Amino acid sequence: MFKNISIIGDGGMGTVLAMLLCEKREALSAKREASDEPRTASQEVKMWGYNLRQLEEIEQNRENKKFLPGYKLPEQLVFEADDQRIMSGVDLIVSAVPCQFMRGVWKRLKDYVPQGVPIVSVAKGIENDTLLRPTQIIGGILDEKQGMRDEGRGTREERRETRFAVLSGPTIADELARRLPATACAAAEDETLAKEIQHTFSDGVPWLRVYTNTDIVGVELAGAMKNIIAIAAGIIDGTGAGDNAKAALLTRGLAEITRLGVTMGAKEQTFAGLTGLGDLVTTCISPKGRNRSFGERVGKGQTAKQAQRATESVVEGVATCKSVVALGARYNVEMPITQAVYEVLFENKPVQTAISDLMKRRLKAE
Repeated sequence: MFKNISIIGDGGMGTVLAMLLCEKREALSAKREASDEPRTASQEVKMWGYNLRQLEEIEQNRENKKFLPGYKLPEQLVFEADDQRIMSGVDLIVSAVPCQFMRGVWKRLKDYVPQGVPIVSVAKGIENDTLLRPTQIIGGILDEKQGMRDEGRGTREERRETRFAVLSGPTIADELARRLPATACAAAEDETLAKEIQHTFSDGVPWLRVYTNTDIVGVELAGAMKNIIAIAAGIIDGTGAGDNAKAALLTRGLAEITRLGVTMGAKEQTFAGLTGLGDLVTTCISPKGRNRSFGERVGKGQTAKQAQRATESVVEGVATCKSVVALGARYNVEMPITQAVYEVLFENKPVQTAISDLMKRRLKAE
């Protein structure tokens, strides 16, 4: 397991993971003190935020009132605004920055990232314009830095490169903070790293069970694309279209995101697992889900801009919708629900017209 962990990002997920790691370590320390086990070196969980004033407010209040209100943060959680110190002595870096803001954050931090320290991303999205997944964004930025540092000093294979992982699944931050039972998946091409992430977040945390997966492409794509279907589910709720319509939406939505994912190199079974179907169901039914709630406002008659202004946090599915429409065109994959959401959000297509057009599509086998 990793001892010293730095969390980049002070949103809801970054905050609740910091809480989880601190509480876990406190429990393990108490267990060691009650037994004859030898004491181990001190362990530290640090949180960094892009906005210094916001980070200072969280530290002062010991509560993230903007993104995770109502939960006191552990006293042992360290808040660090300095770009260099947040990376000092770190064993694992958790990237909890929303996808569309990752490039700016990691360009700022890249010079201080220790070589070879693993990075686990918990962001869900696909970057506009580049159409890159979160780990690809960070990897590209660090590769640029590494290329400049090691130019003329051997091949990439001869250098110690950053290992990437993803932690994803049906993990609503508020429920994790309430210690309600939850599951997640740690995905990495390196199975050993996936297991290390698994134990880091699971051991000593009876309410969170983490599985492993080696399909990092599928896990990132599933986590991103389910947010678009969640917006559509919210629109269904807002219009009062009923449970039959919502069940059809989830089923056909899963079918189309699986089609694109497999075409892009993901494993089909990933989309039937926790990070696919599991996360999709949670996001589409939970009243806490930002994407579903955003869609519900649109279904009740608000414009996309009005619905976004009413949401405190980033609605990842809005930007991701643009990216997935572009990916569908690039890979020649039919994405009717995603296309319908895009037309409602960005082309002012009436919701009822979009639903009607989906229902009138050519009949075919399932």
